[in-house]
Amino acid sequence: MSTIPLQLQQEGVDATVSCTTCDAVCCRLTVVVMPEDVVPRHLVERNDHGVEVMAHGEDGWCVAIDPLRMCCSIYDQRPGICRKFAMGSEYCRDERETYRTRYDHL
Repeated sequence: MSTIPLQLQQEGVDATVSCTTCDAVCCRLTVVVMPEDVVPRHLVERNDHGVEVMAHGEDGWCVAIDPLRMCCSIYDQRPGICRKFAMGSEYCRDERETYRTRYDHL
């Protein structure tokens, strides 16, 4: 599972990329929960390194994802790193391509 980098690039954003036409690929990444984040505690777990992260279900998706609508169920309370993730950024597009490459053949 990839981790969202601390330095998120706003440059090179592709305006044609939209969350409404995505499989919420970013919701499979490891999201570190910072002390200032006000995330419902039942959605947070500690990883093997003792760092608080958003929990993932057995299917690999963040537990905050609404599986029927493929959107964040705690959008107004989502962690800061999720707020900084730039839709259509190079990182976003790379993660989408990696996901397509890995799962489109199944």
